[in-house]
Amino acid sequence: MTKGPRPVLPRLLALAVAGASLGCEVGFPHSARPTASLHLRGTPVDALVTIDEELVGPLAVVAARGVALREGRHQVTVTAPGYFPWDRLVDAAPSTARSIDLTVDLIPVPR
Repeated sequence: MTKGPRPVLPRLLALAVAGASLGCEVGFPHSARPTASLHLRGTPVDALVTIDEELVGPLAVVAARGVALREGRHQVTVTAPGYFPWDRLVDAAPSTARSIDLTVDLIPVPR
């Protein structure tokens, strides 16, 4: 019996939930502590979130758990098949609020 490829999204979701529940600050050196928490809400919930060209996980997980950001400017991209990508520059600085909340509503590509 030949096994086919396993779906990627459930594995990404499991990794993201496990990391978030452990309080991980993936990709941050110990000297660069997060200064803000990014929360994205919107549709489609299975869209993938990338920050500074590093895959974070599904939009639903980022909406529920948030992502810790270190000080500085960050490129946030949300993509899903059949939709135009969503891009924003986000500034995380000590002077900004501890929580950055953004709404993402991807626009379908016309057929």
